[in-house]
Amino acid sequence: MTDAQEAPSFRLGYVPGVTPAKWVRVWRERFPDVPLALVATPAAEASDVLRDGGADAAFVRLPVDRTVFSAIPLYTETTVVVVPKDHVVTAAEEVTVADLADEVVFHPLDDVFDWERPPGEPAFERPATTEDAVELVAAGVGVLLVPQSLARLHHRRDLTYRPVVDAPQSAIGLAWPEEATTDQVDDLIGIVRGRTVNSTRGRTQPPAAQPKQRGRTEATGTARKAKPKPKPKPATGKAGKASQPTGRRGKPRRRS
Repeated sequence: MTDAQEAPSFRLGYVPGVTPAKWVRVWRERFPDVPLALVATPAAEASDVLRDGGADAAFVRLPVDRTVFSAIPLYTETTVVVVPKDHVVTAAEEVTVADLADEVVFHPLDDVFDWERPPGEPAFERPATTEDAVELVAAGVGVLLVPQSLARLHHRRDLTYRPVVDAPQSAIGLAWPEEATTDQVDDLIGIVRGRTVNSTRGRTQPPAAQPKQRGRTEATGTARKAKPKPKPKPATGKAGKASQPTGRRGKPRRRS
């Protein structure tokens, strides 16, 4: 049959530096019948991919156009400077932008930072990609500032990095077209926010609690039998015999 209905699927985009494995694992455990396809996309193109329908949602670098997209901020990355292992910067645990004033700092065309003015001395040209800039750092031509995840992504044995405490930072968030907030997007939001499968805010609701039946025990569910009330004991006199009513009223007469 050529018109057979295909199983629904969900396309999840992600930019370089983001590792979506933990969220993908939870999705596949909860929704095994809904295939999840990963769509790798450059950071600068993530908005276009979402707008054009290339992905249903994506892990992107913020900010995004909030008139078009909804977004949930997830975390902010540490900014680091990538340098050769024998660079003078490696003598410190962390550095400042001022420490790089005399360094040639590469500013690749796919730079994720919105610099008013990049620090250091400008390079003779802008590398096309961050990967190309890393190659130039390895050649000893200059240094590069990137989010820590990108430093790890492009790791080389001859390079290392140090945190830059006062540099701009890059934030990661989950974004999707505001007009396309589907049930599957809601499912992904629940996973990203850490909701359990039985969360009341998720689509899967826990079963309603059954009311307890009256007169049944919790342990066995058998009917409880009412205990008979004890019969009142007759009053007894000094000899232990039951006292008989005299039928007389008033106070007893005093003996003389």
